[in-house]
Amino acid sequence: MIDIYDQLNQLRDKNVPAALVTVIAKKGPTPRDTGTKMIVCGDGKVFGTIGGSAVEAMVIEEARECLKNNLTKKVWHDLDDQEKADTGMICGGKMEFFIEPVTTSPHLYVFGGGHVALPLARFASMIGFSYTIVEDRQEFASNERFPDAKEIILATSDEINQKIEISASDFIAIVTRSHELDYQALKKILKHDVKYIGLIASKVKKKQVFEQLKKEGFKEADINQIHSPIGLDIAAQTPEEIAISIVAELIQVKNSSGK
Repeated sequence: MIDIYDQLNQLRDKNVPAALVTVIAKKGPTPRDTGTKMIVCGDGKVFGTIGGSAVEAMVIEEARECLKNNLTKKVWHDLDDQEKADTGMICGGKMEFFIEPVTTSPHLYVFGGGHVALPLARFASMIGFSYTIVEDRQEFASNERFPDAKEIILATSDEINQKIEISASDFIAIVTRSHELDYQALKKILKHDVKYIGLIASKVKKKQVFEQLKKEGFKEADINQIHSPIGLDIAAQTPEEIAISIVAELIQVKNSSGK
């Protein structure tokens, strides 16, 4: 038996997005009683159980969808379903569930620790984002430079998958010092499901990058999720102005429903 609330606190401490599922009503014979709880993470990992079988599998997917879209809802499922219109189960009862995403601070991964990354990290922190810096240069990956960072990861582009755990609720800003490093980081990130991917680029660079990604077999839908040029179009020029435009776009995505 796990302590659901203790597990929930551990997930929140690690900034892992999760949804809490509670059985709030039942009719007839059901596998679990009212008040039973289960935690569903964004990747489908589950803590606890609301009864197993088809109904649990369905609720897990509904919880993941609620988590992805930051929605709270109630759902009924029929466990006496001879016609297989809902669960296909024949337990004889009905269950109602309340699904609620558990609030965590939005987290931003900043790839690069240079001129744009410095004000970006500061401004993002001011509006409630926690952030991680990913850099391959020791002198740009220090606590002195980024005192509020949740984590500073010294990693080359080849080490990203080994050193970084990215979740579906994370925001990614790729602002490294070179086109090649940007591209290598982007290829690694596109293999993950994330909330936001921003790539610093001119329109010319964006076109080249997108064409190269297509040649390497990336799907159109994955490529089109990239925000590039990064940030809202406010004619930004200085590193600070660019950082403000990026943060404005982060706010826009964070406060909109869906991905």
